[in-house]
Formats: sequence, C-alpha cells, structure tokens
Amino acid sequence: MAPSVLRDIVKSYDVRGLVASQLTPEVARALGAAFVDVIVGAGETLVLGHDMRDSSPVLADAFIEGALSRGAHVRNIGLCSTDMVYFASGSFDMPSVMFTASHNPASYNGIKFSRRLAQGISIDTGLAEIRDRAEVFEAGSAEPFTGEPGTLTHHSVLADYVSYVRSLVPLENSRPLRVVVDAANGMAGLSVPAVLGDSAGLTELPFEVIPLYFELDGTFPNHEANPLDSANLVDLQAAVIERGADIGLAFDGDADRCFVIDERGQPVTPSAVAALVAQREIRRVRESGEAGPIKVIHNLICSRTVSEVIQENGALPVRTQVGHSFIKDTMRDSGAIFGGEHSAHYYFRDFWGADNGMLAALHVLAELGLSTAPLSSVVAEFSRYYESGEINSVVSDQSSVIRRIQAHYSSAHYPTAQRDLMDGLSIWQDDAEGFWSLNVRASNTEPLLRLNVEASTEARMVEVRDAVLGLIRS
Repeated sequence: MAPSVLRDIVKSYDVRGLVASQLTPEVARALGAAFVDVIVGAGETLVLGHDMRDSSPVLADAFIEGALSRGAHVRNIGLCSTDMVYFASGSFDMPSVMFTASHNPASYNGIKFSRRLAQGISIDTGLAEIRDRAEVFEAGSAEPFTGEPGTLTHHSVLADYVSYVRSLVPLENSRPLRVVVDAANGMAGLSVPAVLGDSAGLTELPFEVIPLYFELDGTFPNHEANPLDSANLVDLQAAVIERGADIGLAFDGDADRCFVIDERGQPVTPSAVAALVAQREIRRVRESGEAGPIKVIHNLICSRTVSEVIQENGALPVRTQVGHSFIKDTMRDSGAIFGGEHSAHYYFRDFWGADNGMLAALHVLAELGLSTAPLSSVVAEFSRYYESGEINSVVSDQSSVIRRIQAHYSSAHYPTAQRDLMDGLSIWQDDAEGFWSLNVRASNTEPLLRLNVEASTEARMVEVRDAVLGLIRS
C-alpha cells in the first residue's frame, strides 16, 4: 500500500476513509499494531468497540489481530456507542479504540482513538506517530515482535454504562414526558432503550419513548445519520407534532451527539442546550459544596448567550478553538466541569472530560421534567440572539479571502470592533444598537471557508452575514 493512503485517511482527530478502497482490513491491522507500539505498550490492555456498520466488526477483528501480534491484550466490548467506549476507557483506565464513521454515509468507516481515561489523541498528540508507524507495518519493514502475543477477552458494559449516566442526572422525580427519539438506524437504537427505558434491567423512567428508526442498519435506509443537516430532522419534527410529544431527540450514527426539537417541532440550537446544561452543572457543583472557581468551556462559535449564562451563574467562561481535541485538552488542563460546542458535542468532567450526547439529553429531559412549562418556554432564556448557523463556501485561496475580510473590518473602518485570530478570524463589536460578531475559518480537510454570524437583532445579523458572504464569494 502506498503511504499516501494512510495520509489521506488519518485526519486531524481520527481516521476516516472509504471502506474497501481506503480503510481495508490490512490497513486496520497495521493501525492496530501501530497503536500498541505508540500508545498502549506490550503487556498492557486496550478496550475496543464498534458501531453497526457492516464493515465495523471485520475491521475491528483485523485491528485486534494487529494489536495482539504486538503483545497487547484487548478487551472487546462489541457493539456500542462511542460514549460507551469512553465510559469503558475511563472506568477500566485503558486506552480505547472505536470503529465508527459517525455521521458519514455507509460507504465510509473510521477509527476514534483515546489514551487512558478517555483522553483524546489528535494529529499533534500521537495520531501522526500512529500513522507513521502503521506505514512501517504496511511496508513490511517493522522489526519482529519476540514477546508473548496478547489475549482477547469480551466484556459487556451496557448495564454499567446506563447505571453511571443515570447516576449523574437523576430523573426519577420528573413529570411524565412523551419523548420521540430518532436513532437514524444508528447506535442510539441500542443505547436509548437502555438509558431511557428498561432494556438494561434498570427501573423504568416516567417517559413514553416513541422510537423512530431504532433498527441497527449501517446502510441508513431512512436518512443519513447526520442531524446537523436539517433535512435529516424532518421526520422527527413531524412525529413530535403528530404525536403531541413534549420533546424530540435526534442522535448521529455513533450516538455521541444529540440534537433537540421542542414541542412545536422547532430545533433548539446546540448553544441553547450548552447554556442550559452549563447552568445545571454549575448549580450542581455549587450545591455539592465544591469551593473555588468553577470553569466552563465554550468554543468560539457558540452563541454569546453561553458565556453570559456561565457568568450569571458565578462561573468562569473559557473560550477555545473549535475541535474535539482542543476541548478535551482544555477540559483536562483547566479542570472545567463542562464544555459545549456549537456542533452538539458536550463534554463533562464527571465523564472523564469526554463528550456524551446522552448525558446532555438527560439534562434537558431533567430540566423539562421539573418544569410545568413546555420546552420552548424552558429554553427561551437560553436563546437570546440571532445566529446565522454555519455557512460553508468553496474557496481555493482561503488565506487571501480571510485577509480581504480583515481589511474590510479593519480598525480604520471599525475602530471600536475587537478582533482575534484564535481560530480563523473573529471580529465583534458592541455599540448603541447592540452587538454583532463573526467568525470565518478554513476547514481542515476541504477547500471551504466556514462563516458564523450572530447579532442582537435579526436585521443586523442578516446585514453582517450578507456583507461577509459578498466578500467571500466575490
């Protein structure tokens, strides 16, 4: 195999590629051996799980062969969601591997790696070394392993996982709720009946769960498992209205992200969910008697509401770049209790700093269950401003376009505006008319510029959005 194939599929935060032509059993076997050499170590144990795609168990078995051949032991937890692998990594104190392509189409698969205690691995913190070592194995030039091969064991974590997440968000005192859940034929079809129902043998909660597409099917016959695309929310929105439900929940393919629909069939922005959960987590920590400053993370694309709610509840907002590994690293380094991203990834200190969409969903259910008001009213205080959502434009020379925007919004023209280059270009301004903010940043993997705009009025948001899009697309 040419080294360029591994260089194509090893991304900034994970491995993602086309099945058969890119991510093959041979590649998975090489990555398994490399993961042991770089991260795990001979004689140590890693935990592995996989999603419902047809290729996942085949690729996982090949990875296991590679890992065993380098002397590592493998604890296979089998079919699971990504947050179940994080739970296993944290509770067993082991490095972990999850085979999933998350929200990507059926023709793809991928691998998510973690160090012990669910700590992320990015291209700058080990993934490049794993890739380079895998190239050595693919070339057949690795030195022979002379120690004892590893052993394989199988272990189910579903019941323990359910017990743990339920312990973090008590729901027994909730009022009865009718909940429509769209699993998109992904792993929420396994985890939701266990967490919100009684399939794992736990006490039934006061929820009537109405399932959409709970059959595990990696061909995604009903719609893509990508709730970021509004087209994939249409069925859930219709079902919420038709069934008179209190709330709708949409999960992605590996069930680590959750999107929320209110009783009117309207999406609740991930920023509003982040603000709601941040408030609950701050209050919980304070009530537990924890002293000292409390920190909560939000990435720079989140609504201004998130940082306002954090401050209003007596905690310190920590602003970060966009990206899974940045958030995880900052969670660890800052001691933050919670982190939220605009993409509906939610991170919890009490879940080893890892992201868990199910936990975020439980917080929303708990808040709704303690209120007599509908969800739209419950979240209204967390939806204070007007957001454009992320708008992508194909741009070949991204740097020059960003410079053009920077020049247009220079201090000469906007003397009171503030700017930074933490992640792309961010500009924001407060004045007598309110405020507006924009961020434009380049994609890591595609020739795209991503634009997000927010403002205190819809008219101003549209004005700034259209002005910047004119600069991008001219």
